[in-house]
Amino acid sequence: MNKVLVSDLLSQRGLDVLKESGDFEVDVNLNLSHEELLDRIADYHALLIRSATKVTADVIDNAKQLKVVGRAGVGVDNIDVQAATRNGILVVNTPTGNTIAAAEHTIAMLLALARNIVPAGISLRNRTWQRNNFIGVELYGKIFGTIGLGRIGREVARRAQAFGMQIIAYDPYVSASAAEKIGIRLVERETLFQEADYISVHTHLNAETYHSVGESEFALMKPSCRLINCARGGIIDEDTLYHALKTGQIAGAALDVFESEPATETPLLDLENVLALPHLGASTSEAQEHVAVEVAQQVINALRGQPVSNAVNQPKIDPRTLDLFGPYLELAEKIGSFHAQIVEGQISAIKIHYNGNLFQKEDVTPITVALQKGLLTPVLTDVNYVNAPFLIKQRGIALTETKSEAEADFANSIAITVTTDKGEAVIEGTAFGKKDIRIVRINQLHINVRPTGYILLIYNSDQPGMIGLMGTILGEHGINIADMTVGRSRLSELAVTLINVDTAVPRHVLQTIAEQKKIDFVKQVFLA
Repeated sequence: MNKVLVSDLLSQRGLDVLKESGDFEVDVNLNLSHEELLDRIADYHALLIRSATKVTADVIDNAKQLKVVGRAGVGVDNIDVQAATRNGILVVNTPTGNTIAAAEHTIAMLLALARNIVPAGISLRNRTWQRNNFIGVELYGKIFGTIGLGRIGREVARRAQAFGMQIIAYDPYVSASAAEKIGIRLVERETLFQEADYISVHTHLNAETYHSVGESEFALMKPSCRLINCARGGIIDEDTLYHALKTGQIAGAALDVFESEPATETPLLDLENVLALPHLGASTSEAQEHVAVEVAQQVINALRGQPVSNAVNQPKIDPRTLDLFGPYLELAEKIGSFHAQIVEGQISAIKIHYNGNLFQKEDVTPITVALQKGLLTPVLTDVNYVNAPFLIKQRGIALTETKSEAEADFANSIAITVTTDKGEAVIEGTAFGKKDIRIVRINQLHINVRPTGYILLIYNSDQPGMIGLMGTILGEHGINIADMTVGRSRLSELAVTLINVDTAVPRHVLQTIAEQKKIDFVKQVFLA
């Protein structure tokens, strides 16, 4: 009989689903220390968690019988997914269970902020009747801007439309035609900040989005603009937000998430134009039950060898395919992620070209799926190998595959082209053996870079002293260079420089590099 360990608080309905299945032994053991989990995990075939339990590499190494880890929620940052994958352990999550709760919560905060609900209620509880102090503003006819148009962003937009609001959105991973079908106008990022009366954040937190709403964005906003964040703490620069609210640069903010939680000491709590709540987006009884039931059913399916709908890591691939395509699965996912982090404009199409005899008579679908997952992972929290093709199609992005016989440069390679309203970008990669994967071309510039860790992508004039200049700036800020490669077109023209660094490069250092003469473009990419 399969044994299931539940180490975090789970809705009783989810536990009942497991117990009623009849062929599982379920142990609920909450608040285990790390050492206790290490000692006990070897006895279990499945582990169900929320956010408290940390499933680290040493836990996975001790889990000799473990087949599946189920996360009752979206985020899996408390699970070492790579270690699980290496050990053949499936990781599943429940990305849809809290969608409605999060969307309704965003709208609740929108209304409360617009109508001063919280301070007015506190005032009356203090036995004062001061109606003139709490005059609000209406939603009807106002422009609602959503940063991110994924699952929750769409649900929020639908509800805002019911109030007669005009919806604009910034999301480079949704085609204009797909947005138009649901009555939403896609705009440039700067345009959204300039036009919107209300702005709601619905993006993933990563190196690119960290503090991505900061000084320059607040400078674009209307003085009457109100900002809502129920997504992730850290997307908004809270120090800059405090200044913008304190000086009247914007009218108000509603925050359910903070960069550091619990956020009991943040100075934002001292401002009257801030509505702050303790991370309640998914805190409804229905959402808690939905995620518990959903994760229980996925664990049951996984243990029974049946399909699961939300596999976070690579689903089982037959040994022959894995042996044949193993390095190209990883390469395609990393090239997709690289594209996602440097893309300019609105994505409309993706093409993957398979070059070489290796691919000619084989089903390359697993590689194409890996590409789609890699492209969406930097911006979505709920993408996996199962739903990535659906999400690409839902966003109106066309995808095509082509094949050709081996060309001169490499025996086998994959070239991925992303088309946007700004043009096309191509990244090509190859594998040297089973473990050595490389990116070998960006557009027409040939390079040789290992796609791992933090990478700086810099377009610069091909002139003496440029490499020394970049190295000096990084060195002055204590950033160590692990590797560097340069691709050139013709002497004294455009060059692309890719620098592997040991640690993340802070935003102000990137800005310093970008401000140098003869440097046209700087982006930081992170490839896990």
